[in-house]
Parts: sequence; structure tokens; C-alpha cells
Amino acid sequence: MRLKARLVFAATLALALVPSRAALAAPQDDLKGVLDRMNAAAANFRSTSADVEFDDITTEPVSDKDVFKGVVYYDRKGSAFRMGVHFNLHNNKPSTKSYTYVGGVLKIKDSGSDQVTSYAQAGKFESYIMLGFGASGTDLEAKWDVKQTGWETIDGVKTAILELVAKDPEVRKNLSKVTIWVDPDRAVSLKQVFTLNATSSKVCFYSNFKLNQPLPGDAFTFKGDH
Repeated sequence: MRLKARLVFAATLALALVPSRAALAAPQDDLKGVLDRMNAAAANFRSTSADVEFDDITTEPVSDKDVFKGVVYYDRKGSAFRMGVHFNLHNNKPSTKSYTYVGGVLKIKDSGSDQVTSYAQAGKFESYIMLGFGASGTDLEAKWDVKQTGWETIDGVKTAILELVAKDPEVRKNLSKVTIWVDPDRAVSLKQVFTLNATSSKVCFYSNFKLNQPLPGDAFTFKGDH
């Protein structure tokens, strides 16, 4: 898989979680308030873990859905950002596929293999990888054209629905838009939809958040890491 495709896939993991209940239209005036709340929450963000379901959906030439489930970890210390994604199920079968992003290097270990593939130039994509986890409103506006399309309550949490279009034309070639359902008071996304094109999308659902709590020692490593 090409580097950009790998990074887009990883970003979808870093990228709030259950099907919607009630979506309410929101005036665009709400957007500034949402971004301001995200700025305040991001200032206090140190780490989080969450359960994740990642659905890779295609509609042509035939409809298909690939479902991964596992746990994600994120932490920020100053300007340093780390991510770890560890799957345990792939279409309800055991999986050990993992991703880590540490020190600007993205590493991928496929299920059933000890081989680790590293991408040392991933740092320039960090703002996309950290999307929705500790990112501030200012961070979003730096890389995306942001529009608020409504509010939606998910698992009892009122989330702002933000539609993001990358300002970088090279990113837009591989990623048409991103829609996130963000809790502005925690700076985390409960659901994310990455629209690659008219027939392909990637959907992430996050639940069971644990914010600013100690993470396991192996959160950002895996067997074969080197």
C-alpha cells in the first residue's frame, strides 16, 4: 500500500460512536463557540484510551465492509504526540494488527507477522493522525476548512458535527472530506467518517474513554518493534 494510503488509514484511527439518535441543525455562529471550547479542553489534554471500531466500507464494484475492533491510546507532552492502535478482532476473528506513531515515525505490524514496516517521514502528517484527540480548534482551522452542520447526542454526550475539508490539495486527492462528531469539552471525537471518494469510506467509533489516566507500558510498542 502506498505511503499516503497507509497514512490516511492510520489517520482514520487517530483519529468520536454509536449510530446517531437526533441530529439538530446548528447555526454557523455556533462554530466559534465549539472551537473555543476545544481550545480550552486541548490545553488540559494529556492522554486518553478508548475502545475503537474501525469499518472500512466500499460500495463498488460490490458492497463490502471490513471491521476491526480494538483499543487506541494517545498522549501529548508539550509538542510531542504519540498514538498506539492495537486490534484484537478482524471481522470477528482474532487479530494482532497494530499501529504506533512515536517521534514522527509511523510503524505498522500486520496480524500474524513479526515484521514491522516503518515510515520515518510520517511527521508531516501528524496533524491528520491526531485528528480529534487532543487537537484544539486552532489546530483544526490550521489544516482544514471547518463547517459545523449540526449537533447530535451520542451515548448521552452532546457532540458538535464538524465537516472538514483539507486545505492541502495533495491531501484532497486521497481524502474528499472528514466528518467528526466531537465532544468540545473533552477535545475527543466519538465518531469519525473519512470519505475517500464516492464509493469508499472509513468510519471510526470510539467509546469507553479514559482521559488523563496512566496508560499501559506497552501502549506505544508491539512485538517486533525496533
